[in-house]
Amino acid sequence: MSEGQVRFETQGDIAVFTLDAPASRNALTPRMLCQLADHVVAFAQSPSLRVAILTGSGDKAFCAGGDLARTLPLMSGDRQPQDAWDHRVLNEPLVMAASGLRDYPLDKPVIAAVNGACMAAGFEILLGTDIRLCAEHATFALPEVKRALIPFAGSLARLPRQIPQAVAMELMLTGDAISAAEAQRLGLVNRVLPATELMPQALALAEKIARNGPVAVQAVKRTVVAASGLPLDQAYRLEDEAKARVMASADAREGPRAFMEKREPVYRGQ
Repeated sequence: MSEGQVRFETQGDIAVFTLDAPASRNALTPRMLCQLADHVVAFAQSPSLRVAILTGSGDKAFCAGGDLARTLPLMSGDRQPQDAWDHRVLNEPLVMAASGLRDYPLDKPVIAAVNGACMAAGFEILLGTDIRLCAEHATFALPEVKRALIPFAGSLARLPRQIPQAVAMELMLTGDAISAAEAQRLGLVNRVLPATELMPQALALAEKIARNGPVAVQAVKRTVVAASGLPLDQAYRLEDEAKARVMASADAREGPRAFMEKREPVYRGQ
């Protein structure tokens, strides 16, 4: 059985992560989890990359979840670790944190381009992205309870913060799937597009964000994530701290200056 891979490509200052195991609907093997984690860390640490797009290979699935033959049995103890990928998944907390976009500190924005079925762990990774586009045929589900499992990569904490709690509970307790149109109605995704327009639109959106001041862009994401669920007075303090950092940057001087001089700004992330 193929182990699959996660491809990491760059287009200028944009990174593209592609879950590439189409024969298994891009189900995440231990190798793929490790590779995705490594790519996320590389993206976070690269001074030249500003925005990432996460998508899947083929036209059937974004990600069907964790691989039922290799990943889930490994995590439940039903299969013993057999290689370095397995040992990393079990022994390196960073692997699950970064691959799940869950509790790894990533201030740069990530756009999801959902090209098909988005299930289980794929759905959970989606919840860690910032902007979500999907193809018209995409479907979304957290079916773990049907296999006597739970979603454990962020859904229990994140989903009720992103859509109404009663709806989140229904999705997680029944395991039933919803359509792309329903996901958009709930606010789970931003836009539903014809499949042929998905990646062009995702790239256009990434390029638009990448042209903005990176210090400001990252401050917006960092502050919004950190302020989620806090009382307003605490959230305002985080906003004030972000304002102080951004206004002290060279980019904050360049932006207004370029506007007044009627030219394109040159942002250096400083």
